[in-house]
Amino acid sequence: MAAAAQTRVVHLLRQLQRAACQCPTHSHTYSQAPGLSPSGKTTDYAFEMAVSNIRYGPGVTKEVGMDLKNMGAKNVCLMTDKNLAQLPPVQVAMDSLVKNGIPFTVYDNVRVEPTDASFMEAIEFAQKGAFDAYVAVGGGSTMDTCKAANLYTSSPHSDFLDYVSAPIGKGKPVSVPLKPLIAVPTTSGTGSETTGVAIFDYEHLKVKTGIASRAIKPTLGLIDPLHTLHMPARVVANSGFDVLCHALESYTALPYHLRSPCPSNPITRPAYQGSNPISDIWAVHALRIVAKYLKRAVRNPDDLEARSHMHLASAFAGIGFGNAGVHLCHGMSYPISGLVKTYKAKDYNVDHPLVPHGLSVVLTSPAVFTFTAQMFPERHLETAEILGADTRTARIQDAGPVLADTLRKFLFDLDVDDGLAAVGYSKADIPALVKGTLPQERVTKLAPRPQSEEDLTALFEASMKLY
Repeated sequence: MAAAAQTRVVHLLRQLQRAACQCPTHSHTYSQAPGLSPSGKTTDYAFEMAVSNIRYGPGVTKEVGMDLKNMGAKNVCLMTDKNLAQLPPVQVAMDSLVKNGIPFTVYDNVRVEPTDASFMEAIEFAQKGAFDAYVAVGGGSTMDTCKAANLYTSSPHSDFLDYVSAPIGKGKPVSVPLKPLIAVPTTSGTGSETTGVAIFDYEHLKVKTGIASRAIKPTLGLIDPLHTLHMPARVVANSGFDVLCHALESYTALPYHLRSPCPSNPITRPAYQGSNPISDIWAVHALRIVAKYLKRAVRNPDDLEARSHMHLASAFAGIGFGNAGVHLCHGMSYPISGLVKTYKAKDYNVDHPLVPHGLSVVLTSPAVFTFTAQMFPERHLETAEILGADTRTARIQDAGPVLADTLRKFLFDLDVDDGLAAVGYSKADIPALVKGTLPQERVTKLAPRPQSEEDLTALFEASMKLY
């Protein structure tokens, strides 16, 4: 009997050994080459979901003062931009702070499409203020600026590039505790109220880059659909295109278990990990909302139902891409925004040339998804169907063109500029656009299909005209 039990134990141990994680982090087989698991795999084996607490409801901004009181805040920094400082969302937030006896200081110098210089200015302001909590009222630019101010004030001896994503910065993991940050989004696009990502223009290289760490995500996102009624039509459209691409890119990204390297410590597992079963659910749901409500939200400023749904879709997509990541549309968008010459988008009250982020992302989408579709054609066809395509007779090899045509029709219906040429670029600019895409490895490496400089050149060429 004892021998049988012993045999059984040995058998079970062998089964456990076979089932054990083959990641180099956890493998106990030391005879392999450094960094290789027994199976020779160096890719990740796990994914992590991190998301801010979210509260949704019309008028929920009125609760921000109570939240800060509950947190014991005594000295709050409220960040916003010059335009929003004059509008109801900021007034409602300030009224709530006053009503609840919360001392606060307003910083209204956030730059729409922030730069390293505008981040530094906000960081300096925050460091002098010695704040114990932050409130960000605005779009992605405001929320991202506030995240950076919180991070570098909490880590005052760090150099600016320490936390900026490699290869532009050092990409160090964030291990310092941050102050509470409540984000109140006023646009329906970035999903920044849910994510640990802060994006900015690095002016020295004329490219966008960012800081990506779960540690910088807001403590709480207050999603108040009443704020969407203050958005002009083009802001609604461009914000919605960001939601569209967040959903499409995270759903078609390289699966998490194919992403390398496998981290040697959980703290180094990136915020953007590749598509995964949980992010997929949020991405698909966000896409369904975009398909149903974006056109309505753009065309009718009083359509609270459509605008409310888009405000939620932004958060849904944020939960998805904030953990799965985005890929080529975003990677290529950063130089499109960063190298802008004279283009000034309609409905944006800014004093500098600007290709809004959502527009810079969506202009390459038909070309990008034609390129990536050969890797996961079923997913490309599925998303085309959600966006209105009849895919019943579509062949699997046609997934890319089907999705691209669906996107072109969607953009045409919403009066989107006819490609990169319409926002001021020509073929002569393509080498600079490619050069600006190459450092965006944080996202481009998540594309399901690897891309060479020649591939990127062809994608930019194909995006010069859409229709």
